Amino acid sequence: MKVKKIKKEEKDQQMKMQLQAQQNQANMQSQQMAAQTAIQKIQAEGQVKMQSKQAEIAFEIEKLKNEAMLKAQLMDREFQYNLQIKGIEEKQINEREQKREKGKSERISQQNSEQSQLINQRKNDLPPIKFESNEDSLDGFDLAEFEPR
Repeated sequence: MKVKKIKKEEKDQQMKMQLQAQQNQANMQSQQMAAQTAIQKIQAEGQVKMQSKQAEIAFEIEKLKNEAMLKAQLMDREFQYNLQIKGIEEKQINEREQKREKGKSERISQQNSEQSQLINQRKNDLPPIKFESNEDSLDGFDLAEFEPR
C-alpha cells in the first residue's frame, strides 16, 4: 500500500507537472498571440499612417500642379496684356511723331511761302506784308490788348 501510495503521489506529482507545463505552454502561446496581435496592430497602424501620408502627398502634388497651371495661365494673360499695352504705346508714339512731322512740314511750307512773298515784295518794291493770321489770338483775346496805350 505504501508503494501504491508512493506511486500515486508520484503519478499525481507528474500530473501536476504536466498540468503546470501545459499551463505554462498555454500562457506562452497566449503571450505569443498577444505579441503577434500587438505587432499586427502596429503594422496596421503604420500602414494606415503610410497610406494617409501618401494621400496627403498626392493631394499636395495635385494642388501644386493646379497652382502651377493657374500661374502659367496668369503669366500668359499678363504677357498678352503687356503686348497689347506695348502695341498701344508704340501706336501713340508713331501718331505723335507723325503729328510732329506734319506740323514741321506745315511750318516749313508756311515759312517757304512767306519767304517767297518777301522775295516778291523786294523785287516789286511792295509795302510791308503782315503774316499774322486770325488764329494767332488766344480764345478771343487779341494780342493787341496787351500793348501799351
